[in-house]
Amino acid sequence: MASAQGTSLGSLGKLTELRQRIFFVIGALIVFRLGSFIPVPGVNPEAMTNLIEQGGGLMNMFNMFSGGSLARFSVFALGVVPYISASIVVQMMGSVIPSLQALRKEGEAGRRKMTTYTRFGTVGLAAFQAFSIAMALQKQTALGGAPVVYTPGMGFVMSSVVGLTAGTMFLMWLGEQITERGIGNGISLLIFAGIVSGLPGAVAHTLTMASNGELSVIKMIMVVGLILAVTAFVVFMERAQRRITVNYARRSGGQRAYMNQTSHLPLKINMSGVIPPIFASSLLLFPATAASWFGAGHPARWVQELTQALTPGEPLYDIVFAVLVITFAFFYTAIVFNSQETADNLKRSGALIPGIRPGRSTADYIDNVMTRLTGVGALYLVLVCLVPSFMQKAWHVPFYFGGTSLLIVVVVVMDFTAQVQAHLVSHQYESLLKKANLRRN
Repeated sequence: MASAQGTSLGSLGKLTELRQRIFFVIGALIVFRLGSFIPVPGVNPEAMTNLIEQGGGLMNMFNMFSGGSLARFSVFALGVVPYISASIVVQMMGSVIPSLQALRKEGEAGRRKMTTYTRFGTVGLAAFQAFSIAMALQKQTALGGAPVVYTPGMGFVMSSVVGLTAGTMFLMWLGEQITERGIGNGISLLIFAGIVSGLPGAVAHTLTMASNGELSVIKMIMVVGLILAVTAFVVFMERAQRRITVNYARRSGGQRAYMNQTSHLPLKINMSGVIPPIFASSLLLFPATAASWFGAGHPARWVQELTQALTPGEPLYDIVFAVLVITFAFFYTAIVFNSQETADNLKRSGALIPGIRPGRSTADYIDNVMTRLTGVGALYLVLVCLVPSFMQKAWHVPFYFGGTSLLIVVVVVMDFTAQVQAHLVSHQYESLLKKANLRRN
């Protein structure tokens, strides 16, 4: 009786841990949303909002990733983009610089050192981006000639650099806490929260457009159908796998008695996740923003043409974005998946792929399969990110329905749901195991 009561309490404790993790995530996201309303001193909020609206799709995209913080010029205006950029740069350097390659092989100690480098890189990128934005904002005026910055000067620049950099570092810390003490990837959840926070306003604006006749009922139905179709396509592609047959030779008794077991090596089509579109957007974001702000009053015609060409939805922007997504998809997959290491692990466990010799031949075979899968996955990312944006430009639907935002939302929700299910399955398995032990006793 006492043992049964102990089992029940243990199961309840496991569910309590899951509940606490979920509550921690909710609390952290609430803190993130509250922080997005803390402004950097010295900015005219109405003029800043008008400037973002004048900026079109480019400004809206930046504002979307920051959860509306840019329009308010809050301390979270930079969002987690500097951290993502620094993380990918450190990972890229870790695959080409011998000293960093050695760190990656040192286990937990090496990982902590790489994390330290990422944090320093985040500080540098955030400070540089904050300085650039502060310098550009001093020259901006909204409709009616109202200045965006009340008192331009080094005082405003320094306060902006300190405030925006501190905000980014706090978000980096908050994301790490969510990953460690909550459920899911903290940085992805922060981006998810920023995007979702604007969805109610985007839906309301779309319904207003439909009621005013700016968006016909047929187009409205097509937009909803497109969103559902893209969502279903993303779910299908994220779950799609290429399973390579693997045979294991197990000794069942005696010196020559062996039993063959067949298993599979699952390889995801999109192993890079949402990193390529996020990193491609962040790389294009700041040069395009600088061209937009600095080029608005520039007399040179080529600067004005460049400003227009770097706007989302324009052919040049879409081409460069697609090239960057494909490039980062291949590069990031090469970083997170090592075909030679996989082949060595198969060889050590006594497994082999039918028709392929162990060792180098297996690594080459897996590498060729991953190259084809990554090519399909990269094209899938480009398709999902750009096709809705084309329709958004044609029908003037709010940018929140763009492909990149929809991809991030769906993938993050799938990952979060999968981790919650994993916790529940682990809880059920432990409960069954304890019940089986009680029956034996």
